[in-house]
Amino acid sequence: MIAELIAAAMSERHPEKGFVHGESEVPVTGKVFGREELTAAVQASLDFWLTAGPYTAKFESRFAKIVGMRHAFMVNSGSSANLLALTSLTSSKLGDRALKPGDEVLTVAAGFPTTVTPILQNGLVPVYVDVDLATYVANDQALEAAISPKTKAIMMAHTLGNPFNVDLVEKLAREHNLWVIEDSCDALGGTYRGKNLGTIGDLSTFSFYPAHHITTGEGGAVLAKKVAMKPILESFRDWGRDCWCAPGCDNTCLKRYEWKLGELPEGFDHKYTYSHIGYNLKSGDIQAAIGLAQLDRLESFVELRRRNWNYLLQGLSELNEFLLLPNATEHSDPSWFGFAMTVREVSPKTRNEIVQALNEKKIATRLLFGGNLLRQPAFAGTARRVHGELINTDIVMNDTFWIGVWPGLSIPMLDYMIESIHQILGKSK
Repeated sequence: MIAELIAAAMSERHPEKGFVHGESEVPVTGKVFGREELTAAVQASLDFWLTAGPYTAKFESRFAKIVGMRHAFMVNSGSSANLLALTSLTSSKLGDRALKPGDEVLTVAAGFPTTVTPILQNGLVPVYVDVDLATYVANDQALEAAISPKTKAIMMAHTLGNPFNVDLVEKLAREHNLWVIEDSCDALGGTYRGKNLGTIGDLSTFSFYPAHHITTGEGGAVLAKKVAMKPILESFRDWGRDCWCAPGCDNTCLKRYEWKLGELPEGFDHKYTYSHIGYNLKSGDIQAAIGLAQLDRLESFVELRRRNWNYLLQGLSELNEFLLLPNATEHSDPSWFGFAMTVREVSPKTRNEIVQALNEKKIATRLLFGGNLLRQPAFAGTARRVHGELINTDIVMNDTFWIGVWPGLSIPMLDYMIESIHQILGKSK
């Protein structure tokens, strides 16, 4: 009966819509789902666990295995994942390797704010380097030259799914004993030299927001290589508590009232003993159940993203005179999040004019996130060290935009996007 009701609801509330050239919306991102996700959500709702529970544990285990990391910790967003990952490295349990206020973390300014804000929120100093155009990831020479005696970590994203130079980052981490946090929120399913993105850093982060490669609505995850990080990450995620009991469980350590920690009296309830200044960043079981259904689609999602990106590259190749088209990083096979273009000076239209014209044609676009974050009002007066001039970062801010490649885009939609950009630039196909 429930299965029949779900099928009926799917047909009624989420009917398939045909594409009408010039009339239908062409979203820049979106979610693809079906009966399986609705069924999973209903089943989890009937259990009414609500917070992290059995579905969450199953999702964490399966997600870690798919990506290729030892542990996964589900959280309520990709931004929370970045906050949790960076903050975990400040734990006193890491001894001399713990990040301390004033330590430097290498990053880029041409990105999403919540890749950088955890650095600031923990009293650390972001060191900004420029990016290369066409790949939109950190410039190799700038990244290497930016290291100082205060540098303790690298935290960067694979921009729009395009990997940063993994070989260089791994080399720098070995030579200078640096932590690496790999923001893979836009990159699930991509590889570098055949190795899954999300397995490069000591910690990696993912987002399951509806725009991303799989969705749980709101949601994200932190993945860790080493067992030693597990209790630290769980503590910061779960209010900062010292106890590692799962929700609904008690006395996993079998000495709940026998601990002596800090200046608390001996026998103080371990479940209410806190070893870190933490948060509640957990996600819920309904989200995890949806995520499990989405993981069944991941392989096809990645194939479609790659197909759509390559289709756009081929279809827009004649416009390279006016538009700098994107390149994949050497040795990589990205699972693309978007198709970025930088408008050249010789273009008959500016970036803003192109974006506005596409919008009028109901083709959605996005800028490359924050452009130059240092020019954003929120970052005015924040701690920083800037290595060199952020010339390309400013070009990104002024001249770069991207269009969608998500799995819900059909070939007719892609053709319409290609034709529209040709028309706007005066080169009709």
